[in-house]
Amino acid sequence: MAAMKIVVVGKGGREHALVTALGASALQPEIFAYPGSDAIFETASPADAHDLDSLIGWMLRKHIDLCVAGEESYLVAGDGLANRCAHAGIPCWGPPKESAQLEASKEFAKKFLRRHGIPTGHAEAAATPDEARTLIGKSYPTVLKFDGLAAGKGVAVCLDEASVESFLDDVFVKRRFGEGRLLVEEFLTGLEISIFGAVVDEHCLILCPARDYKRLSDGDEGPNTGGMGAVASRCLVNDDTFARIEREIVRPTVEGLRKDGLPYRGFLYFGLMLTPDGPKVIEYNCRFGDPECEAVMPLLKGDLAAFCLAGAKGDFRPELISFSEDWSVCCILASKGYPGSSHSGDAIAGLDRVRFAHVFHCGTKKENDGTFVTHGGRVLAVSAQGATLDEARALAHAEAALISFDGMQRRTDIGYRNIS
Repeated sequence: MAAMKIVVVGKGGREHALVTALGASALQPEIFAYPGSDAIFETASPADAHDLDSLIGWMLRKHIDLCVAGEESYLVAGDGLANRCAHAGIPCWGPPKESAQLEASKEFAKKFLRRHGIPTGHAEAAATPDEARTLIGKSYPTVLKFDGLAAGKGVAVCLDEASVESFLDDVFVKRRFGEGRLLVEEFLTGLEISIFGAVVDEHCLILCPARDYKRLSDGDEGPNTGGMGAVASRCLVNDDTFARIEREIVRPTVEGLRKDGLPYRGFLYFGLMLTPDGPKVIEYNCRFGDPECEAVMPLLKGDLAAFCLAGAKGDFRPELISFSEDWSVCCILASKGYPGSSHSGDAIAGLDRVRFAHVFHCGTKKENDGTFVTHGGRVLAVSAQGATLDEARALAHAEAALISFDGMQRRTDIGYRNIS
């Protein structure tokens, strides 16, 4: 019997973690990646493709059994990755373009939440800076969100008029994120939590919760980033809160998708704020979070490849995967200038010294001599696990400290701050 063939679509640390987890399957699948990275290609083989059209053709010729969507952009680009896979008869773990609007458009998501009575903050859309200023008034802090995809950087928590004007300039003048409207959203207080669902039509399996750290610097200071680290554990959420999240948010979301005729098979991320009034949805993502994926995947037990293949075919098999009771802490190492810019070509030292943690490559390139250099904003994710939070975070930070490159940025409070 021929080995199962899987292609993972994406190139970052999240996809590196997914490739690693899928490759551990008892099915011993042959793993491919597109566009992939030098580090990913140490485990997976490159797909012979240069765009979505050629990727679909290659998958057909290669008789790919399963396509796993990593990056969100492919789900909404052109006709949509999952839509193209469906037309070609290739099972895809990832939602079609119409359903991926839950992430691609913040305004679409807000209307969905309101329509189905799912708890969330109040928000209004603005098409011009003046409209945004009118909606904001003198109400600070306020949350501003670019309506479309922005690689995790299209959100600003503004404490004053100056920060509002800076973000309005980014959105409407510099068009930093492209064309799109702006959401002016209610500022919610509480601890944030990331909940991941594996959705198969009307069914949903809630995976291990996580919490990420968006600000660049210790103490939650500095600009928002795509994520500077994460902590994951079943213990992050108590049983009563977990039950409430499932009852008031997860189930109504899955039912809402069904009612709206939005098919869904794939990961669904719920970014939540645990407010004094209960959990509320901040945002949806139609894929696994990054860097949460790098924290969660090492805790996974069972067979992710078999689970995703069954789910992509409409067969919900929750017994195929589970998660350990351990803790996991992931530290991101970012390049000089991030998040405003990134720096490439800086030699990375110390990778060979890491012994007790997973190192997932987010933005690196391999030189001819086999060494790695920086090649992007977020460079590496160092993820360590332990039976206790103390053990996991101490190990993650100790292992991350073994790695260095010019201009490296790393938070030292990942797993220590925002835990309770």
